Amino acid sequence: MIVDPSADDRLDRAFMALADPVRRRIIARLSRGPATVNELAEPFQITKQAVSKHIQVLEQAGLVTRSRDAQRRPVHLDAAQLEALTAWIDRYRLIHEQQFRSLDALLATDRGTNAAASDAGPTAGTTNTTTQEEAGQ
Repeated sequence: MIVDPSADDRLDRAFMALADPVRRRIIARLSRGPATVNELAEPFQITKQAVSKHIQVLEQAGLVTRSRDAQRRPVHLDAAQLEALTAWIDRYRLIHEQQFRSLDALLATDRGTNAAASDAGPTAGTTNTTTQEEAGQ
C-alpha cells in the first residue's frame, strides 16, 4: 500500500480540528448552510474573535471555505473534505464489519454442530451415569 504523506497530513489536520467541541458545533451549523462569523458566534459564550480563530483552524484543515458576498463573508462547509474523512473511516469500518460477519458465520456453524451432537444423544463410548442421589436411592 502506497502512503501519501500529504493525505495523512490532511487527515491529521481535519481530525485535530474536529477534536474541539466548538468546532464540531460550527461544522454542524454549517451543514445546514453558509453562515457569517456573527451568526456562528450566537450560540456560544465566547468572543467573536475566538469563533474566528476556530474558523481559521477549520479552514486550515480544509473543512470550511470563506467567500465574499458584498459586505458579508460567509463561511461554507467543504462537503468534499468531509466526504474524504467519511470514506477513510468507512474503509476501516467495512473491514471490521466483514470480520464480525465471518465470526458470526463461524459461531452459527459451531452452534449447529453442537445442536446436532446433543440431539443425537450420548455418543458411542460414553455412558450415562447417574448418582444414587439422582436415582432417588
